[in-house]
Amino acid sequence: MEGLERVVKEHPFFAGLGEEFGNLVSGCAKNTRFEAGQYLFHEGDPADQFYLIRHGRVALELAAPGRGALTFLTLNEGDIVGVSWLVPPYRWTDDARAIGLVRAISIDAACLRRKCEADHDLGYEMMKRFVPVLVQRLEATRLQILDVYGVPA
Repeated sequence: MEGLERVVKEHPFFAGLGEEFGNLVSGCAKNTRFEAGQYLFHEGDPADQFYLIRHGRVALELAAPGRGALTFLTLNEGDIVGVSWLVPPYRWTDDARAIGLVRAISIDAACLRRKCEADHDLGYEMMKRFVPVLVQRLEATRLQILDVYGVPA
């Protein structure tokens, strides 16, 4: 477990996380891997974990009627996959597919939610880390929409 605790604490998303909080988060963590083309999760499924990418790339996709899956964001080593675990009803709003081999740390969302509820300081620390990710992804989506639909003349 010591190795996994170190990996979680050294992941860029958790940079600067204190020892106590790092141990709490690590208690919900496990190593995982996905082969090329394998899905980490599907839209509508329960958001019962999130992932810290250690190696590889993950495509976030939306199903577009008549067009198939559209990749709207590609995540890389050091990124986090999955933010829906934090907001009820805890369901994925998109698909996540491995592009090549992906090695990641899976964080059990129910485990971490319980710990955040028991320790509101931990919950606040998680919110401070996840809200910027949400804002960044909303901004990226907004720019893509402008790119696709253009600015009216």
